[in-house]
Amino acid sequence: MPTLIGQPTRIQAAGNKPKLIDEYIGRVNSRTEAASVAHMRSPGGWVEPGQTPEFEEFTIVLKGILRVEYQGGALDVHAGQAVIAHPGEWVRYSTPGPDGAEYIAVCLPAFSLETVRRDEA
Repeated sequence: MPTLIGQPTRIQAAGNKPKLIDEYIGRVNSRTEAASVAHMRSPGGWVEPGQTPEFEEFTIVLKGILRVEYQGGALDVHAGQAVIAHPGEWVRYSTPGPDGAEYIAVCLPAFSLETVRRDEA
């Protein structure tokens, strides 16, 4: 029988400003370790610590611009575009535009604090 996900769980986000993370599928909301799917809404000027995750992250930008810094450069991912961050590669996400960004993130396997491997402060 299919599993209905009735609502997401709001997850606390890392970064310099409040960001909304609603996890629909993942370790917290559905007890799923294979993948996580979250709806993100970050304000303008938000930036999170860099990370070298052990998982692959697929991100689809719905509104605004999501900046993805990586070793050697940065990508600005606009609404209607997507980006893939590969395991073991350093990245840092931010929303430089004044209106912030809205996006969907899918992680394989599911996101966890143990496997995100954030930079030390």
